[in-house]
Amino acid sequence: MILVTVGTQIPFDRLAESVDEWVQSVNQVHQVRQIVAQVGKSKFKSDNMTVFQSVEPEQFEKYISQCNVLVSHAGMGSILTALRVKKPIIIFPRKASLNEHRNDHQLATSESFANVEGVYVAKSKDELFDLLNRKDELVSGGLNDSDEYIRLINNLEKILG
Repeated sequence: MILVTVGTQIPFDRLAESVDEWVQSVNQVHQVRQIVAQVGKSKFKSDNMTVFQSVEPEQFEKYISQCNVLVSHAGMGSILTALRVKKPIIIFPRKASLNEHRNDHQLATSESFANVEGVYVAKSKDELFDLLNRKDELVSGGLNDSDEYIRLINNLEKILG
């Protein structure tokens, strides 16, 4: 399954529409597995994907665990979640020039994560299509606990017994 998420604050129809267009293009050649899209406060509809404006946290966790790849805006929460659960993520940053956000911090975020294993950056629809076409080749990354975090957990375990 492919899980598409645009976050909870603002819609991102360019991402949802692009994935929908990709599904239409590949459905003519071969069957695409289930695609679930969380699109925020958008009027976006699709015959090709299961679309939700929002998803309860418990259900979102189920979708995350079931998906083979996550496709997302370049939001830190989505990126860190994908790394935490070891799922490959394709990030498609919002652009201020297209009135998708107030500034280009998502472009900066995508540049910062471009060399992180398991994080794939698509800055254009063509790049997104290319990555989606290769979705079965994408590998997951992961987060390593910092030394400080490990010490904190060890100390809490000692305190709490």
